[in-house]
Amino acid sequence: MKSPSAENGRTILEMRNISKRFPGVIANDRVSFTLRAGEIHCILGENGAGKTTLMNILFGLYAKDGGDILVDGRRASIESPRDALALGIGMIHQASTLIPGLSVLENIVLGSEPSRGPFLEKRRSEKEVHQLMNLFSLEVNLRARVEELSMGERQKVEVLRALYRGTRILIMDEPTSVLTPQEKEALMKTLKEMTARGDISSIVFITHKLPDVIAVSDRVTILRKGKVVDVLDTNDSTMRQLAHKMVGRDVVFEVERGVTEAGETLLEVKNLHVLNDDETPALDGVSLSVRRGEILGIAGVSGNGQKELVEAIVGLQRATAGRIHLKGKDITQWSPGKRRALGIGYIPEDGLAEGLLPDLSIVENLVLGVHSQPPFTHSWVLPFDKGWFIHQCSVNEYARRLVAEYEVDTPDIDLPAGRLSGGNIQRLILARELSRSPDLLVADKPTSGLDVGSQERVRRRLMKEREAGKAIMLVSEDLDEIIMMSDRIAVMYEGMIVGVVPTKGVSKETLGVMMAGGAS
Repeated sequence: MKSPSAENGRTILEMRNISKRFPGVIANDRVSFTLRAGEIHCILGENGAGKTTLMNILFGLYAKDGGDILVDGRRASIESPRDALALGIGMIHQASTLIPGLSVLENIVLGSEPSRGPFLEKRRSEKEVHQLMNLFSLEVNLRARVEELSMGERQKVEVLRALYRGTRILIMDEPTSVLTPQEKEALMKTLKEMTARGDISSIVFITHKLPDVIAVSDRVTILRKGKVVDVLDTNDSTMRQLAHKMVGRDVVFEVERGVTEAGETLLEVKNLHVLNDDETPALDGVSLSVRRGEILGIAGVSGNGQKELVEAIVGLQRATAGRIHLKGKDITQWSPGKRRALGIGYIPEDGLAEGLLPDLSIVENLVLGVHSQPPFTHSWVLPFDKGWFIHQCSVNEYARRLVAEYEVDTPDIDLPAGRLSGGNIQRLILARELSRSPDLLVADKPTSGLDVGSQERVRRRLMKEREAGKAIMLVSEDLDEIIMMSDRIAVMYEGMIVGVVPTKGVSKETLGVMMAGGAS
């Protein structure tokens, strides 16, 4: 894999017995980690296992509560990102830190601009960045604004910025979470080439995605609930072994789609049109239907109208033309609340930002919207007013039952919901939505960003709802998931449905052609 050199194999970084506590949570419990020159080392674990916390400590974003960090055998004091950068440690965060309104070149050199006296040397910086792009095959338009770039292009900019700052140890936090399969493959090829040539000494690759571990890494450190479970050579490991160590149990990668008889049409969308903010078409004449007892998969490359379709159905986007019918009623102009009352459940793409109120407790989020209804209230009437009081015992009992049923891992139901890991946030939203027994569940990328154990739980739950006769619209960019879960698949391209195909016998290649605008 990597060309041998005198440097490769030498330990260049050690983290010894690192501990970090937050209120009510031990994020890192005496964690030790070593990094060798010339390797790509994955840190693998479920959401909330402590992966990002450990690397945030290394990059100086968090102060450790205990333990030592050694760089090249010397004890290092890293109290800020400036200290980390001075040691040659760079970090690309899961949430982009690029400034959308600035150009690619401006983002790359920001904070490290070459100057002569009080004057910036733009031509010099442009020449230096061009040399980096040519050396690492990272082509991107330096004059384009970041907001104009695809997610894959933004990832290239992040890597170029790290290289420009002289990074020799590069930390990448979930770098493939927003990339298409082609962009991911290109990124991994680049990372392997950089470490093979010694352009970057080593890469720490934080992930919960097992295929990424197998594809890119030399070694893997597995964390579970803040502790190191094992350190393995990737070549000697299988996905099944890694999954077992990561979640502490056997994981089923395939969810069986039981035989069910599809019932009446529950949702019907006819010739739906929605405009973007700039008045260009986001949806251009979309028509589809979903029946009871079936999962309709919506496939497509991100940005082809899937989000607008979801938001139009649940009432968050205004339709400019066309009709939406649910259970025979025209709901095109209905409010989101009225649609929910008729039987729509919604799992948004970003659970933390769109699916809950992070500062409210788990209990409060679970009863949100039904808190003023029996059995959660004591009603009373006076001649001059009418109101209600929360029946806290009933609310708490209800919340504890849902937390247990949906396996939400929390030490306390009064904990703010925003403190939960991604997988637990998604299970909390599932618990709230499904406990209200919706007839139609609209699930927008419900497993995106989740570890393999959390994905299994969410998929099992969706399949259980299908078998109970619910209608489910599942949006996903994971073709394996779409094929595994769906009864029929509608493919979107540039705001239109280019085809609807039965799952049986369909291939990823066929779907890929359709996603690019080709015929089925």
